[in-house]
This record gives sequence, structure tokens and C-alpha cells, in this order.
Amino acid sequence: MTSTELAPAPGTALVEADSPPAVLQFLTFRIGAEEYGIDILKVQEIRSYEAPTRIAHSPSFVKGVVNLRGVIVPIVDMRIRLGCEAETNAFTVVIVLNVVGRVVGVVVDSVSDVLEMARSAIRQAPEVGSSIDTRFVTGLGTINERMLILLDIEAMIASPDFGLME
Repeated sequence: MTSTELAPAPGTALVEADSPPAVLQFLTFRIGAEEYGIDILKVQEIRSYEAPTRIAHSPSFVKGVVNLRGVIVPIVDMRIRLGCEAETNAFTVVIVLNVVGRVVGVVVDSVSDVLEMARSAIRQAPEVGSSIDTRFVTGLGTINERMLILLDIEAMIASPDFGLME
């Protein structure tokens, strides 16, 4: 070994630059009685809910748009999109996401916290037949007694079902 090559310290392993991290971070939120998690790297900010400007002829789950520091942001009510009750209260928030090169806000019942989860704590979503759409569920995570439904929010927002992307 030449003097310009680096050797790992004794007892440490080399980590490949392209290897996925062993621990992931998720922003957790509630819709109804269920708790969901999304990749924290997709989250731009969390805002209190304010009524958006309605857009004519938009689907019921697209609540409208808001002006966020000069950027017009579509607001999607995830509660309606997932077939749940959509009652607005003091805990209702908008999670502003940066996905697929766009800024989109999603309305949820409440935000819980940011959790770190080992990849080993994430299980594949079960196959439950065609009656439940699991296309955007990346897995189920467990921390202590909590079960999180982990969503691929980028794929969900970019899907033709949402109608937000060309």
C-alpha cells in the first residue's frame, strides 16, 4: 500500500459509496386511526392548514392551490384520496413535499414525529388481493408497538391517478 492509499481502521468495515443506508428517516403522520411514514428527504416543510383557492373541475381530493412564497402549490387531501373522513381541526396540517421536481402539499390529520428506522425493521407489504391498492406501499415498519405504513409518496404523487403530473 502506498502512502496515498487509505486503510480502514482495525475492526471497521469498508462501506460502498452506492450502498443504501442501514437506517432510514421517516416523517410520520396520521390519517384516521392509521399511522403512515414518508421519506423525510421528500419533505420541504410542514404548515398549518389554510383553506386553498379552489380550482374548477378538479377532482374532490384536489383541494385547490396556495401561494407559498411566490410558488403556486397544489394541495391534495390525502384523507379523501385514501378514502377516509376529512374533518379539519386544529391538528390538521399540510406537508409540503418536493417530489418529481414539483412542490405539492398534502393534507393529513396530524404529524407525529421523525423516526429513524433500521432497514431490518421494515417488512414487505403483504399481498392482500386486488381489493386493496398497495402499489404505493413500500413496506410496513415497526418501532416498539407502533406499526407504520410506509408510502412511496413520490410514486403516488407522480401516478396518473393523481392527475398532477404530465
